[in-house]
Amino acid sequence: MTRMTPFDDMNRVFDRMSRQFDETWGGIDQMRRLDGPAVDVAEYDDEIVVVVDLPGLSKEDIDLSVRGDTLSISAERSIEQDEESEEGAWVRRERRAESVRRRIGLPDEVHEDEASATYTNGVLTVTLPKVHVDDDGDDDHRIDVN
Repeated sequence: MTRMTPFDDMNRVFDRMSRQFDETWGGIDQMRRLDGPAVDVAEYDDEIVVVVDLPGLSKEDIDLSVRGDTLSISAERSIEQDEESEEGAWVRRERRAESVRRRIGLPDEVHEDEASATYTNGVLTVTLPKVHVDDDGDDDHRIDVN
């Protein structure tokens, strides 16, 4: 027979609180995602490069546009809701449909028509050539993701 200590009760309470936090908020990883995906912006002499972590998506799920000095990113992932089969049932289901929207202020005006983007292994890289424009364009320019 094991002997109980006063700390055993405290550990059980902390374990229960931790489980409730994970069930309610999805844990620390979900809390990090509340602000949107992680973004790095690098400025070079002739271009701006934006790198965005978007794991679990396909390039068809990603929509990019640029207007002036703002890059807009939106992405949406859907998860099929499978019915339980005779062979088995879900024990835990954490993956769910989600959407991401983020507007990123760029340090300089960019040439919208020459922007390009690639998506590899869950990382989106957007290259935006810098240009000084005398007039402001009124339309967003879509960027195709390769």
